[in-house]
Amino acid sequence: MKQKELEMLLQKVPKFNSPKPELEQYLTPAPIAADILYTAVKFGDIQGKIVADLGCGTGIFSYGAYLCGASQVVGFDVDCECIDQARDFACKNNYNINYVINEIRRVNIVCDTVIMNPPFGAQKSNIKADREFILKGFEIAGVIYSIHLTKTIPFIEKLVSALESEIDFTKEYKFPIKHTFDFHEKKSVNYDVTLVRINTSVKH
Repeated sequence: MKQKELEMLLQKVPKFNSPKPELEQYLTPAPIAADILYTAVKFGDIQGKIVADLGCGTGIFSYGAYLCGASQVVGFDVDCECIDQARDFACKNNYNINYVINEIRRVNIVCDTVIMNPPFGAQKSNIKADREFILKGFEIAGVIYSIHLTKTIPFIEKLVSALESEIDFTKEYKFPIKHTFDFHEKKSVNYDVTLVRINTSVKH
């Protein structure tokens, strides 16, 4: 499957029925998700691998990993409504993906690769939420792919260094967030975000 074909399939992923601001529920745009997945494929981190999607939402990375040849895919999210959406979509398309309702700190799996778009920490109730996702990634996987606000990358680098590992690849994107909640003042705002690939097994 070519990247453009994957992107077209990911555009069919359902939007959140009732997005929750405290969980920063914004669907990852299909072009960005497809590009990240193809990056992971090129590194050999998807095909034949066990992949976990932390904070999976309605499942865009889960579906993409499955379509790219992962041997097993599990999506985790605390929101039962979006997990129901993800399960329904997977069932309708005969995608063999397991979805689990769980808080990030309670996730218990051993996998090869984590691919995720964690909360950016923009809400006061969610400050440093992405830190918890990174820490869980270190517990369960050999490689992490994660998206963060570009301005927070120095913090992510310090965290990864403190964990005696390293970021070995980055790529920047413009991440559009459309007017979703009442406090949004504009129809759409582009945020500078950076994908990081973390090899959790590397020791300095």
